[in-house]
Amino acid sequence: MARSRRSTVVAALAVTSSAVAVLAGACTPGGGAGGTPDSAGQDEGPGAAQRMPVTRLTPLTEEDGYVPEGEGLPAAAEVPALERLEPELRAAVREAAAAAEAQGVEVVVTSGWRSERYQRFLLDAAEQTYGSAEEAARWVATAEESSHVTGEAVDVGYTDAADWFSRFGSEFGLCQTYANELWHYELAVEPGGECPSPATDAAEGS
Repeated sequence: MARSRRSTVVAALAVTSSAVAVLAGACTPGGGAGGTPDSAGQDEGPGAAQRMPVTRLTPLTEEDGYVPEGEGLPAAAEVPALERLEPELRAAVREAAAAAEAQGVEVVVTSGWRSERYQRFLLDAAEQTYGSAEEAARWVATAEESSHVTGEAVDVGYTDAADWFSRFGSEFGLCQTYANELWHYELAVEPGGECPSPATDAAEGS
């Protein structure tokens, strides 16, 4: 039963990721990281552009913290998804990643800081995938409640790295905060402290 449930969850997440990739890729010929915002977004500055809906004229880009589906960033990467994290979290993730890699475990960041519009885009995609706002809320928080938008959360990959973080992350103050998201970590305790029990999902944790 556990294996079947895990397979269902993984399959559902794959569908969500694919939906995000398709929608983001449709916005620009080169995928979600390319394209040019419209002139209005540029005139109002990057903060305004990051709140605009995702369209062909205003696609998701690196400036939104966008990481293409199926890809990951080195923890040391100097891109908005990492540079706009809370400094203490960014430092802890980089320190933990270095320790893991010293033990032969590759660590990538599959998502870090996100713009408000990126978070809304993900929530819309999740609602399409799961068929209801209630079910989508278990996996994707609103832009107003997301710890990714505030720069207080990272998603790590891949499986070996998530497993390593689950066993040793607390040494760096990093804790898995949602039971259904093995990859989602936040700075929740002092280094070496005991992590609290994770919330069941994003809906319970909000």
